This record gives sequence, C-alpha cells and structure tokens, in this order.
Amino acid sequence: MEYTDQMKNRVKRMEGQLRGILKMMEDGKDCKEVITQLSAVRSAVDRTVGVVVSSNLVECVLNAEKRGENTDEFIKEAVNLLVKSR
Repeated sequence: MEYTDQMKNRVKRMEGQLRGILKMMEDGKDCKEVITQLSAVRSAVDRTVGVVVSSNLVECVLNAEKRGENTDEFIKEAVNLLVKSR
C-alpha cells in the first residue's frame, strides 16, 4: 500500500499535537485543557485509521477483481480492522 502525503501529514499533525500536550503537562496546565487535547488526538487517530483502512480496502478490492477473486474476505478484514481500532 502506498501512504499518501495526506495520510503522512495527518500523522505529523498528531505528532505535533502530542508534543504540545506534553509541554502542557510539563507546564502544569489544567487537566481539562490536557484532556481536551488528548481527546482531539484520539479523534484524529480514529479518522486516520479509517482513511488508511478504506484506502487499503479499495486497493485490495480492485486488485482482487482484476484477478477474478472474491472480494468478500477483503471487506471482512477491513471491517475487523476498524472494529479492533476502537
């Protein structure tokens, strides 16, 4: 699978958010602010998982169809990956 610049940029943004959260903790910021930022990172991770899984699913299904294979297994695997990520 090829990871797009958009996917990589999402992860870089999360990395920056996590560094910011660590700084907030080191500076003794209020826990509500820290939790808010942690929740934002968790949401970003969830969305990124969805993007990666869906992109991979599309790629796998298209390749399987070209080879004349059944695509049901790829779809089940993608759904299982999404369920496990939660």
